[in-house]
Amino acid sequence: MSGRLKLQRFEQNRLAYNVIERGKPTYTTIKGAWNRDQFPTDQPIVVELGCGKGEYTVGLAHAYPAKNFIGVDVKGDRIARGSQQALTENLTNVAFLRTDIQYLEEFFAPGEISELWITFPDPQPRDKQEKHRLTYAKFLAMYSRLLKPEGFLHLKTDNLPFFAYSLDSLPANGFTLLDWTNDLYKSPLNERHLGIQTKYEAMFFAKGFSINYLVSQKTVR
Repeated sequence: MSGRLKLQRFEQNRLAYNVIERGKPTYTTIKGAWNRDQFPTDQPIVVELGCGKGEYTVGLAHAYPAKNFIGVDVKGDRIARGSQQALTENLTNVAFLRTDIQYLEEFFAPGEISELWITFPDPQPRDKQEKHRLTYAKFLAMYSRLLKPEGFLHLKTDNLPFFAYSLDSLPANGFTLLDWTNDLYKSPLNERHLGIQTKYEAMFFAKGFSINYLVSQKTVR
């Protein structure tokens, strides 16, 4: 991507009401106030981590107008795509937050989120990278604090070792596995996904990779 196009997208983000980023007043005040200060309707909040260009966030917002969706990514040029699509399609139940995932607790209050989606994250395959995996114990503890009681966590990945790791890590860290599959598109679970795909999902599927999916629920103690 050219530097000029990146600058154009950064300017779009600066002007877009549906993008929360450093430099905007809401960047430091939105925690605990998404349904008051960002969305016109008080509805369950669903967050996609590592949303990229926002295909999944926007797709889910279309499918579930009675929920509010927030895509999180550190790359401003990526979220500009989803932000502009949502604005063009007049989707008021969509917003984007530009931050690193490790800082989520600076932007969400305990129990503010109803569902989390982790879609095709970097699997961090080396043993020494384990602490960076988005289903590592540290991250799962943070998600648990931010989710409502009995809130849901979804994971989609093409990486089987990372998926197997997550199947062990989630139950060990406060989540109950509700359902899972190693081949989403040949599973009855696929009906729940309404044909919505991320860029990477479409790319991996076209190359013949199976899509792994699980849904889990925060364990209430």
